[in-house]
Amino acid sequence: MKPYKMVGLLEEEYNKIVEILGREPNETELAMYGVMWSEHCSYKNSRALLKLFNTKGLRVLQGPGENAGIVDIGDGFAIAMKIESHNHPSAVEPYQGAATGVGGILRDIFTMGARPIANLNSIRFGELKDEKTKKLLRGIVRGIGDYGNCVGIPTISGETVFNKCYNDNPLVNAMSVGILEKKDIKKGTARGVGNSVMLVGHTTGRDGIGGASFASCDLTRESEENRSAVQVGDPFMEKLLMEACLELIKTDCVVGIQDLGAAGLTSASCETASRGGSGIEIDVARVITREKGMTPREIMISESQERMLVIVEKGKEDKVFEIFNKWGLHAVVIGRVTDDGMLRVLENGKVVAEVPASSLADGSPVNYRSYRRPKYMDKLSNMDIANLPCPENLSETLITMLKSPNIASKEWVYSQYDYMVGTDTVVVPGGDAGVLRIKGTKKGIALTVDCNSRYCYLNPYEGAKSSVCEAARNITASGGRPIAITDCLNFASPEDEGVYYQFRNSILGINEASRILDTPVISGNVSFYNQSEKMAIYPTPTIGMVGIVENIENSMDIHFKDKGDSIILVGETKAEIGGSEYLSAIYGIEAGRVPEVHVEIEKNTNEGVLSAIEKGLIKSAHDISDGGFIVALSECCFKNELGVNVNIDTELREDIFLFSESQGRYILTASKDNIKDIIEIFTKLGVQAEVVGEVIDSDFKVNINGRNVINLNIKEMKSAWKGSLPCIMNQ
Repeated sequence: MKPYKMVGLLEEEYNKIVEILGREPNETELAMYGVMWSEHCSYKNSRALLKLFNTKGLRVLQGPGENAGIVDIGDGFAIAMKIESHNHPSAVEPYQGAATGVGGILRDIFTMGARPIANLNSIRFGELKDEKTKKLLRGIVRGIGDYGNCVGIPTISGETVFNKCYNDNPLVNAMSVGILEKKDIKKGTARGVGNSVMLVGHTTGRDGIGGASFASCDLTRESEENRSAVQVGDPFMEKLLMEACLELIKTDCVVGIQDLGAAGLTSASCETASRGGSGIEIDVARVITREKGMTPREIMISESQERMLVIVEKGKEDKVFEIFNKWGLHAVVIGRVTDDGMLRVLENGKVVAEVPASSLADGSPVNYRSYRRPKYMDKLSNMDIANLPCPENLSETLITMLKSPNIASKEWVYSQYDYMVGTDTVVVPGGDAGVLRIKGTKKGIALTVDCNSRYCYLNPYEGAKSSVCEAARNITASGGRPIAITDCLNFASPEDEGVYYQFRNSILGINEASRILDTPVISGNVSFYNQSEKMAIYPTPTIGMVGIVENIENSMDIHFKDKGDSIILVGETKAEIGGSEYLSAIYGIEAGRVPEVHVEIEKNTNEGVLSAIEKGLIKSAHDISDGGFIVALSECCFKNELGVNVNIDTELREDIFLFSESQGRYILTASKDNIKDIIEIFTKLGVQAEVVGEVIDSDFKVNINGRNVINLNIKEMKSAWKGSLPCIMNQ
């Protein structure tokens, strides 16, 4: 095999490197280009389309292009946020893959000068009847929990989804959020000729070598055996590194700071130099290694964890040594900033690699891929689902739905995470969004991650729009005003025209919803090649979102509070069961036209819900999504074991009304005295809202057009919902 193929490069890419250098690259240089020009680092198949995103706004302090995005939340504070994938490593080594995914995203946050205050995750698995899926689920959840818990960052929200399309390719998307004062923002920039380049934190080993290239190809039997490409994490070291870096950033020593993530020292050095319009010269002989005989190539592309590159003002190195010695961490000067634009690698003073830094960081080819609407879309969207028989016993159907893995309680998952550490968690996992208070202010922030990949498979444009809108509803229902997005775009091979159609249309859908809702995309990640020799994943553009809760006392959860309260259904219910959880769980069908998304109406609806919350008119709020009205209604009852008496008048078939996943809907509760004011708010906004029942003791009664269609006991329902996942995992 040609040497360039061994590092994942194409012949035309290799020829371009030769043209840039004016010569053949040596082994070390070739490896550096291999990792930096991989899809994972270069975004060569996505950069052109990512430019379409709405990335600017009055609150945006830092958009895409840095380690994390930053938005202003007022009172001198800002929020840094980012989501990234660690899919391939987690498929091979679920525990370490997931753990180091958390570690990497945390470093992206404190690199910006922000103290991490919350973690979230979106994790997706194959069918739970498969023992391999159970093994992956156990390892990934434990990896996420152990790392976050040890560092002391609460995991306050997330999603866990099951679908056969993820049988061979589990998805692990890790999100982290931090807080900082606006004056403390730091960037990954190398400036100032003669300033020192320092490597701080953990030692460098051979773990993770080639990880970026490994993440940029299909998952095959051969690639699954490449376990050396999976990093090994040390959360206790990460905690020390975080504290040392945050202390250092408060001094006047730091010019720039950069995490050593994918591609390790190569990416950190070339990216900081490229951003600063400078060069960097480093000597790998000064790097502290933990394995003997490491070559320059291995040192430059190692992805050993818990390391940072710091550009330090010349003459202030002793302050860095002092701080890192105090925290028991390594710190060593490995080079200096130059003015020639080159990344020059030395070994004991001898040049072993010398390339233009910008050619590594920004010089990869940009691929404008062709795309074509997949034939399956027309076939599945036109499938006749209207004439499916209505179940004879809707009470039994509801119990079956509550037991299905995508609807059932995920407490088995989030109970393994510490979501109260830090004492700022106001709304805990299990609802719409996690909510944290911001110390020293009346404010809070609401956080969520969302994606309906089944919708995105059937219609990527509408599916991506709905994912943004669902995230916004989750933020709104928790009392927050949505302000920004970070996205993790998980797809199969971009070389497939159908997949690239999915990717392109997902971006267009996200962009439309983002602009209308005024939630700019401030950071994110693209993960391609999520496919095996057997199958490809559904398009999964995961949306992470943050919202501001102006008064933390107005934060809201989904749970019904008091008997006698009125239940209000906000939004219009249509005959929209295409792509629904109902069709999948009851009929085994994933087809039909997905629900329409009218973003302008969603925006008005959200304004109405926020207005009702801020005026103190409602006691609970829950958006309606997977499983439709009846599942959302059930979830509102469980915590306090309160029941409902609901009466619906509709022209829709009973099961379609109950399980329709029409967008833009909420279930609210309020005392009867406030109903008039609530209805008036929505009427002025042109949004449908009506009282459909009241909260009662422990019976769950639903009548449609005067006929009782569901009559259950809340404890029975809760037992089915809460016990399903533990029962499956203990089999």
